[in-house]
Amino acid sequence: MQRETKLEREAGTAGREAVIAVRGLGKSVQGPEGELTILAGVELEVNPGESVAIVGASGSGKTTLLGLLAGLDVPTRGEVVLAGEHLERMDEEARAALRAREVGFVFQSFHLLPALTAAENVALPLELAGREDPARVDAALEAVGLGARRRHYPRQMSGGEQQRVALARAFVAQPRILFADEPTGNLDQATGRHIGDLLFAMNRDAGTTLVLVTHDLGLARRCGRVFLLDGGRLREDTGARA
Repeated sequence: MQRETKLEREAGTAGREAVIAVRGLGKSVQGPEGELTILAGVELEVNPGESVAIVGASGSGKTTLLGLLAGLDVPTRGEVVLAGEHLERMDEEARAALRAREVGFVFQSFHLLPALTAAENVALPLELAGREDPARVDAALEAVGLGARRRHYPRQMSGGEQQRVALARAFVAQPRILFADEPTGNLDQATGRHIGDLLFAMNRDAGTTLVLVTHDLGLARRCGRVFLLDGGRLREDTGARA
């Protein structure tokens, strides 16, 4: 898949304010043997419309970093600016409202509500934002090929179908930013490849800023930039680009 060169990317994003800016970010927790550092001095800027992958070994802190970027967790030190808002200056209610306006999520474990139909699960972000738009819900399900399954419950769908519902839910409110945490991790290879194709096609069509956390280097290489998280520190892995 052809991607922009570094110069082309920098030219295309020149003058645009970063939609995610991370400065001196650190996260530590108290363990049985004292303080454990998970992240240390993380620096990152992501421009509007970029696709960025964060890779690393299991337990390297990828999901912790994603949670901090989205304001689902708070750092021990440093700052995160998301869609122009300093998360450390906001309480949880304000951060939740910001996520409802600006952010979509795709998780490894789908996170569909079992008591809701596919359409009801997809409608949740719109309801949280105080909007009802059945036509948009139907269009989102059609976009992932599940228009005929709108009244089905998660238990009546395969893992791949559930993740397609999750993709529809992530994009239905037209978020500026999409966070994807191991979106193919619970799927077989063929299904995972199909979900990856859908994710990148929908992201491209919507012009969304994508931050993808994965251990799958093949999936990561489809992003414009790849970062490696190792020893609590983040560095751009230019050699990982195809």
